Amino acid sequence: MGRYLTRRLLQTIPILLGVSIVVFIIIHTAPGDPYAYLFGPRTDPTLRARLREEMGFNDPIPVQYVRWFKTTISGNLGYSIRTQEPVIDMMAKALPRTLLLTGSSFLLGLAIAIPIGVVSATRQYSALDYAATTFAFMGISLPSFFAALLAIYFFAVKLPIFPMNGIHTPGVGGFWDVLHHLVLPAVTLGLRDAASYARFTRSSMLEVLRQDYVRTARAKGLAERIVIYKHALRNGLIPVITLLGFSLPGLFGGAVIIEQVFTFPGMGLLTFEAVNNRDYSVLMATNMFFALLVIIGNLVADILYAVADPRIRYA
Repeated sequence: MGRYLTRRLLQTIPILLGVSIVVFIIIHTAPGDPYAYLFGPRTDPTLRARLREEMGFNDPIPVQYVRWFKTTISGNLGYSIRTQEPVIDMMAKALPRTLLLTGSSFLLGLAIAIPIGVVSATRQYSALDYAATTFAFMGISLPSFFAALLAIYFFAVKLPIFPMNGIHTPGVGGFWDVLHHLVLPAVTLGLRDAASYARFTRSSMLEVLRQDYVRTARAKGLAERIVIYKHALRNGLIPVITLLGFSLPGLFGGAVIIEQVFTFPGMGLLTFEAVNNRDYSVLMATNMFFALLVIIGNLVADILYAVADPRIRYA
């Protein structure tokens, strides 16, 4: 396993290098000017041209990329064009908040989806199965931003149970206040993924329950609970693990929308504002972070394969 992990980690270097080149080219060739968004369309063209020259935006893209690469590998992610704040400081503030949001929604999604998927598979074609299927299709079909708006309308406006924006009440703070602000965005983000996890768990469990070793376990007189949760579920989770590995970056992608709707000050809102303002340094940092998440997600999925299935060994 150690050699496998080392090999996989070394493979991330050329992957991230290739991603950085593609993302850098796309960002810097897209229409728009960061200074037009910073000062407005009426900015003196001469001033804008001088600022672009000072920042090196008029240099060829390969020259700009090499300059960005040298500063990045030295640990300097650059400065925000809009706020002049170090990008690494901006990410240090936003990342823990997004990890809190996505981690909560991830655990919530699993806590809801796996029991629903198992019960739906063991009681196939029952009223509970149909109800779970309806929930899953609604969760998959309902756009995240619309679900967030519905949550705000019902639980923050009509029934003012939860706050509709921010991460804490000004002048209050504290664990319970943060948790109170976290409920609506975490539930909205988690229920969307719970619907997908539930469908995958159900279909995987239905296939496993038809296997010979499950019938043998039942024939030996084992309790149904042991057959389901000790023998069938462990193998039934293998396809779900694949989904979990790929859903890690998807969680952060969904957080971009959810954080914007709830004005939740995390990586998603930071990325959204950087896109609107053509803040190149922030965009490069956040995109490379999301690319790293894809790699980590795949690696975690591979490790979980070995945990779920003892037959899998990595050399």
